[in-house]
Amino acid sequence: MLVQLNIHDFAIIRHLELSLREGLNILSGETGAGKSIIINAINLILGGRSSLDLIRSGSGEAVVEAFFEFPENRELREHLKGQGIAFDGELLIKRSISREGRNKVFLNGAMVTLQMLSGLGPRLISISGQHEHQMLLNPENHLGLLDDFSGLAGDRDSLHQMYRSYQTLMEEMETLKKEIGRQEEKKELARFQMQEIEQVAMVPGEDKQLLEEKKRLQHAEELLEIVTHGYQVLYESNDSVVSSLGRCTRQIGKAAQIDRDLTRIEDVLNGIQAGLEDASFALRDYRKRIEIDPARLDQVAERLDTLNRLKRKYGPELEDVLRFKEELVSQISLMDIRGQRLSDLEGEAQRLEKELRQKATSLSAERKKGADLFKEVLEKELHRLHMDRTEFQVNFQENPQGEEKIRIGPDGIDHMEFMISPNPGEALKPLSKIASGGELSRIMLAIKSILARTGSVETIIFDEVDAGISGATAEVVGKKIKALADYHQILCITHLPQIASQGSTHFTVKKEVVSDRTEVSIRFLEPEERVHEIAKLLGGSKITHQAVAHAEEMLRKGGGREEN
Repeated sequence: MLVQLNIHDFAIIRHLELSLREGLNILSGETGAGKSIIINAINLILGGRSSLDLIRSGSGEAVVEAFFEFPENRELREHLKGQGIAFDGELLIKRSISREGRNKVFLNGAMVTLQMLSGLGPRLISISGQHEHQMLLNPENHLGLLDDFSGLAGDRDSLHQMYRSYQTLMEEMETLKKEIGRQEEKKELARFQMQEIEQVAMVPGEDKQLLEEKKRLQHAEELLEIVTHGYQVLYESNDSVVSSLGRCTRQIGKAAQIDRDLTRIEDVLNGIQAGLEDASFALRDYRKRIEIDPARLDQVAERLDTLNRLKRKYGPELEDVLRFKEELVSQISLMDIRGQRLSDLEGEAQRLEKELRQKATSLSAERKKGADLFKEVLEKELHRLHMDRTEFQVNFQENPQGEEKIRIGPDGIDHMEFMISPNPGEALKPLSKIASGGELSRIMLAIKSILARTGSVETIIFDEVDAGISGATAEVVGKKIKALADYHQILCITHLPQIASQGSTHFTVKKEVVSDRTEVSIRFLEPEERVHEIAKLLGGSKITHQAVAHAEEMLRKGGGREEN
């Protein structure tokens, strides 16, 4: 529960300390005294929106602190543990706003993000005010209330998580489809280019080999003539170089038998002759290989044209063309992988949609069971709140005509809203169409009452719960709030004595001018002061003996006469 609230330099509050107790805490004061400012400060500590306008004029920052005690709240303990916050049953929240626009949030001394505080706030305090009453007018909020009553909040959250997974899957599929669509032309081009290269069936260095062959074919006759002449000169003619050198070598050999110094020269000449013979035989063999083949020349030229065309497109060298082909293979493989991924995702989406639909259908059936009990219990509560002949109905909307499949949303397949007939003989109509302010307050109070035993929030704040009611209805509302305080700590802001007299603790808020500055103060009321305050609520600023006696009687009946 909320034990202590400290507010510094917030709006027109210079310094305010509020120590709350268990049960029903009443907050009263004249209109404009600053009660709403206190609620705004509590909203801030729960993660609400901030504004520089909230900082008191002349101050550098506004600070709000709240101290809570939760000795047995296991759910909160697990939540804080998951956020890495030390928690031993006590929680201190501090939030400051500076004129430089800095927001600082601390949980038990550890600085945390505003997002973390916003996620924690609804677990600590539930504020029932004009904003929540307006939420009741929006049919989109009705499903959550029914689920809370029926104990289906966990199932709804599980479905919501599954729906988010499904949506994420569908978004990934859509992104992948767009990528595949954009790359389809690229894929077709890549396949064409790869096919164009593969059809040529080139090998590394082929172009250089073909260039050499082309030159030989182009000069075949010239080569044949030169090689033939060379062979004849070196070997084939009678006076060939080899023959002449042979004769010379033999003569030198004879001379070497006379003078051994000529032996070295003989050896050199023998070597030269052997080399000339090898060269001659090589020329002979080369001459045999020479082809004068115009058809082959055309083939080589055509092949070179093909290779050069690919080199111009994908080169500049033949090796570059081959590397480009490998890149194309990788690109096409990657595109095929995307296609397979899309196919896998489509299968997963079908499986998840089937599971989601089954879960949503099951949840819908449970909701419809819970709706009957919700109607019965809520009508009883409304009758106790002087809405005696009110009829209530949970209206589930049917699937729109023409749709083969029921649409699934984050909360399932159900679209529903609360219907009400506050007057006998009138048809049930949407709550948003006919409920008055006073009726909305009582309907919300009735809902709070029936959710009291199952709700995990320990502190509830009622702001403007007395709007549009008076007299006996106000007394019944006061008793209902007091009964609700058996399960929750309640802070109720009210102008009505019928409600204020039901409290176990009473504070009054006052606005006054101190040293030419407007300030808001709050004070705990002792028993006699409570009598005075209730009397003032009964009769205004002029308090009569009759008003005092009436106030004392109301406090005795309400159980708030004794000192707390």
